[in-house]
Amino acid sequence: LLSGNEKTTMQSLNERLAAYLEKVRALEEANADLETKIRGWYQKQGPGPARDYSAYNKTIEELREKILDATIDNSKILLQIDNARLAADDFKTKFETEQALRMSVEADTNGLRRVLDELTLARADLEMQIENLKEELAYLKKNHEEELAALQGQVSGQVNVELDSAPGIDLSKILAEMRDQYENLAEKNRKDAEAWFHSKTEELNREVAVNTEQLQSSRTEVTDLRRTLQGLEIELQSQLSM
Repeated sequence: LLSGNEKTTMQSLNERLAAYLEKVRALEEANADLETKIRGWYQKQGPGPARDYSAYNKTIEELREKILDATIDNSKILLQIDNARLAADDFKTKFETEQALRMSVEADTNGLRRVLDELTLARADLEMQIENLKEELAYLKKNHEEELAALQGQVSGQVNVELDSAPGIDLSKILAEMRDQYENLAEKNRKDAEAWFHSKTEELNREVAVNTEQLQSSRTEVTDLRRTLQGLEIELQSQLSM
């Protein structure tokens, strides 16, 4: 029985051994393929040979210096911009102050012009009053002379009559006293009118001189302020352009 089945058993064993060897060979091939893949993966993922970057150090340093210089220049420009902005704000404040001062001076100048116009009108009124006083004084002198002439005629007639009747009263003395009184009164009125006229004229001239001086000073100040304003505007435009 054993000798009869030995051939079949050996054939079965050989088949099984061949299948086992085929499996072992397949596993070895799979293992080798897997090792190749693992080695390739490690070669790809693992650290490679060190590269020499020393040639780029000089370029890197130059770029760093350029970046530092550009940063410094940028900071300087920002500082200049801030300074220019502050200067512009300062000039704006000065401009507004000077403009307010200019408006105030113009208002004062307009007020002085109105005062000057009022003084001119007052002067014209005073001159008219003086002319009226002169006419009135001339009229009073004329009336005085007419009254004096009429009185002299009356006194002369009375003198003739009285000389015939009772020559005892000195009419010439009375007439001289009356003439002196009229002349003194006329001279006093004339002097009072002249003194009043001179005082009013001097006062008016003083006021006109003071107002003229103030007006000239205001005009000079307005001219200076205009020049200062033009200079500030030019400087402001230059700062804004910068």
